[in-house]
Amino acid sequence: MDQATFQANFDLLCRQHSATAPRFDLSETRIFPLLDDDVRPPEFDAHYVYHTAWAARRLAAIAPAEHVDFASSIHFVAIASAMVPFRYMEYQPSSFAMAGVEPGRADLTNLPFDSHSLPSVSCMHVVEHIGLGRYGDAIDYDGDAKAMAELARVVAPGGSLLFVVPVGRPRIVYNAHRIYSYRHVMEAFGRSFSLENFALLTDQGTFLAQASTAEADAQVYGCGCFHLIKPRTDASPADGWLPGW
Repeated sequence: MDQATFQANFDLLCRQHSATAPRFDLSETRIFPLLDDDVRPPEFDAHYVYHTAWAARRLAAIAPAEHVDFASSIHFVAIASAMVPFRYMEYQPSSFAMAGVEPGRADLTNLPFDSHSLPSVSCMHVVEHIGLGRYGDAIDYDGDAKAMAELARVVAPGGSLLFVVPVGRPRIVYNAHRIYSYRHVMEAFGRSFSLENFALLTDQGTFLAQASTAEADAQVYGCGCFHLIKPRTDASPADGWLPGW
């Protein structure tokens, strides 16, 4: 919308305002021009919209009695907790409060839960940050690996883990995040879990509900969504085991 159209529309709105019993105050001193929303498509952060939508659908299908989330998007927690009671654990204390959500604090490298005790867990777009100091945590090159080992430890036999990280060419982008290969994630969890579903958001913004290893490794900064299930005949690694990279 150009400025002339903006002004003409405002003048028309003022005339309509004057011709009726006004329900609102309308003044030239309260103008807030937004001139390109009529031609610009709605913008959104594709990583956070698609992976949380994927997780909500997975959680609806799992339908657990309770779900524990470790520091994922607060928007996911707020909405998905309408389906199932949540325990929401953050590294820094959170002021978030809502019925159906029990807040708590947890260090992902040393989780305050018994081994094999949680039937439904999520940790999404979180692990890639651990050990880089971005959120006040200590610098630890293997912090992410320790966190993955802890997640593997606490999930109960038969339980689900919804796990999301950036995927593509493996690298650290300090101090923002790490990017993983598909192989990295499967080596971290493959001894303890079977893969129920792998979904992928590509660099081009396409969401693939079922994706391949090759498609994941072709990305620069894709979003890999892993639904992992721990077998009921659990052969989990001993506590403290770290994936061999």
